Amino acid sequence: MPAKQRRVALMGFRSVGKSSVTIQFVENHFVDSYDPTIENTFQKTLKIRGQEYSLQVIDTAGQDEYSILPQSYFVNIDGYVLVYSVNSRKSFEVVKFVYDKLLDMKGTINGVPVVLVGNKCDLTAEREVTTEEGKRLADGWKVAFLETCAKEHHSVTEVFTQIILAIERAEGNNPDQNKSCRLS
Repeated sequence: MPAKQRRVALMGFRSVGKSSVTIQFVENHFVDSYDPTIENTFQKTLKIRGQEYSLQVIDTAGQDEYSILPQSYFVNIDGYVLVYSVNSRKSFEVVKFVYDKLLDMKGTINGVPVVLVGNKCDLTAEREVTTEEGKRLADGWKVAFLETCAKEHHSVTEVFTQIILAIERAEGNNPDQNKSCRLS
């Protein structure tokens, strides 16, 4: 069975850890320094339930509520990982804006595979967004929700597993009845 090609974009406010999550997933190491990303694309193959997926991960520039999102973020993208930082209320608000923009551009709520990610869950003392708030938002959107820590590789692979499963469900395939399988 040939690998299925999938393109996934990570979107969210600047410095929430989109690049850290991506590089931890693709290269298995944590990048501590912060250089604002313009846009990078990474490749990785992931195997889920015997099916290989050739994943192209687009690490986008940080968005804010005034960003004009390029058309390239909507064309030929199969799914979206929306990332906020649990220690930034502003990033949580921005992710709602980005989600609304996605719906405007993509047109239909059912056809937009999304996973909501609260990154930096190790920063408990600086937390501004509770786990419950993240879950409530994801439940309202009817999408998967995970908290991650790119630094400690906590739930990073699971993010990409969940977005692949969401893409498969949106395409009418149902490779996973149990949405809460843990791989990391």
